[in-house]
Amino acid sequence: MKPTEKEINYKTSNSYSTLNTLSATTKNVWFVCHGMGYLSRYFLKYFADLNPEKNYFIAPQAQSKYYVSSRLKHVGASWLTKENTIKETENVMRYVDAVFEAEQIPEQVNLIMLGYSQGVSVALRYIAKRQLKCSQIVMMSGGIPKELTAADFEFLNPLTKVSLIYGTKDEYLDEDRLSIEKNRAFELFGHCELQIIPFEGGHVVHKSLLDALV
Repeated sequence: MKPTEKEINYKTSNSYSTLNTLSATTKNVWFVCHGMGYLSRYFLKYFADLNPEKNYFIAPQAQSKYYVSSRLKHVGASWLTKENTIKETENVMRYVDAVFEAEQIPEQVNLIMLGYSQGVSVALRYIAKRQLKCSQIVMMSGGIPKELTAADFEFLNPLTKVSLIYGTKDEYLDEDRLSIEKNRAFELFGHCELQIIPFEGGHVVHKSLLDALV
């Protein structure tokens, strides 16, 4: 007899991390989605050198945590897998909704949505599903979800800055994959201020490029 898979709804809680203070001097609010294997509080270290008076960072935390090595010492997290992706994406979207509601971001600041690696898919899906207007979209070392289309981003202001950033030695990118991602970027964001930014390096967060974005 085959097992039966059922579904329930229940309330849960999850953390997120912030860096600096949201104040009258804040010019940019960064919503930064980490990649696989990170925890949000450690991901924020990449942004610590940016001007704390002008920049405020919000780092959501992927719910699925695991030990990243057999020594059971370091904990990482993952946003989504191929298992039950549609339903899990809905859970992530509701979680991000809750983070935005808790933070109450002022309208006058520049909202920068940044995704690194696996976080790119989270950031782009949220922007598309919630029709989130932002000043800037940063895709760093990650792939654009296959289901997203140009129609999902038609609402964006043509002055929205969009950056596709990748390392020339990224072990997850070959020429074919890079060509696909570039074409997808132009397909989805060609009506915005799109820039393609390569850097010398691998699958990493390029810290020095962050300051140049603002």
